[in-house]
Amino acid sequence: MNSNGHINARAYGRIAVLMGGDSAEREISLISGAAVLRAMHAAGIDAHSIDAADEQLLGKLVQGNYSQVFVALHGRGGEDGVIQGLLESIKLPYTGSGVLGSALGMDKLRTKQVWQSVGLPTPGFAVLTNAADVSRVRDTLQYPVMVKPSHEGSSIGISKVNAADGLMAAWQLAAQYDAAVLVEQWIEGREYTAGILGDEALPLICLETPNSFYDYAAKYETDTTRYLIPCGLDEAQEAELQAMSLAAFSAVGASGWGRVDFMLDTDGAPWLIEVNTVPGLTDHSLVPMAAKARGIGFGQLVCRILDAGRQTAHAARREAGCA
Repeated sequence: MNSNGHINARAYGRIAVLMGGDSAEREISLISGAAVLRAMHAAGIDAHSIDAADEQLLGKLVQGNYSQVFVALHGRGGEDGVIQGLLESIKLPYTGSGVLGSALGMDKLRTKQVWQSVGLPTPGFAVLTNAADVSRVRDTLQYPVMVKPSHEGSSIGISKVNAADGLMAAWQLAAQYDAAVLVEQWIEGREYTAGILGDEALPLICLETPNSFYDYAAKYETDTTRYLIPCGLDEAQEAELQAMSLAAFSAVGASGWGRVDFMLDTDGAPWLIEVNTVPGLTDHSLVPMAAKARGIGFGQLVCRILDAGRQTAHAARREAGCA
C-alpha cells in the first residue's frame, strides 16, 4: 500500500491467512481470519485460508508458493512463538511479532517481570502452581485480586476474587488452562487499550462495561460494553500513555502490530496489564476500532499489517547479510 492509501494487490503476491488452530481461542481466530480474508479479497489480493489445526499444515505452507503469511491465530500454538518458529524455519515471511516477542507477550508472568526490570508500572502479583500455594498466600493477599492463566488470552479462565474464600475456586478454574496461574492485585479505576501499528500507537480506547471487569462476555457476547474514542483524556496525557504503551510493547520484543492494555487507578496512575501480539480482528475488536478513529479502514489496516511484516522480513535478511 502506498503513502496515498492505494492498494497494489499484485505486489502482495499470494497470501496464506492462518486461522483456527487448536487453542482455547480457536473460534475467535476463525472469525478474525475470515474477516481478514474478506478484506483481502475485496482489495483484489490473492489470499487463501489455512486452518492451523490441519495435519498437512507444513506441506501446504511449503508447497503453496506463498509470498507471506498473515497470522490470525490467537492463543497457544499461534501467538506464543510456535508458529513463528515454524515459519522462520521454512523462511516464509509473516505478520506480527517474531519468536521472542510472541513468546514473551503470551507469557503474562514474564511480561510483567520484563516490565519491572525496565521500570514500567505493573500491578503486584504472585504465582500459584498448586493448591499448597493457594493455601500459603490466601490470607496474605490484599483483596480484590485477579486470578488468570499465565498463557491464555481473551479473558479465558480469568476471575475476580473479592475475598480469601474465593481464591481456591478461582485457581482451580485458571489451572484448567495453565499450570502457572497468576494472582494479580486488582486496580480500581478505568481500563484503556492502545493499538500498536508499526511504530505508532493508535488513539486510546477507554472501555466501560457493566460487568465486574472486561471479561470474555464483555469482549465478544454482549452489546453493553462502551468503547470511548476519544478516550476522554487530555491530549498531553494521552500522548504520554501512548508513549508508555510503545515502550511496553518494545520491551518484550513485540513488533509489527498488536495491543497494550493498561489501567488508570483512581489517582490517575497507570498500571500495565498485558500485551497482545495477535489481537482480535472481529466486529467487536479494539485495534480495528482504534485504526478507524485514526482514519484507517479495515482493508487498509490489513494491508498495513502485511506491509509491516514485509519490512520486518527485509530487515531480518539485511541483518543476516542476505540482502
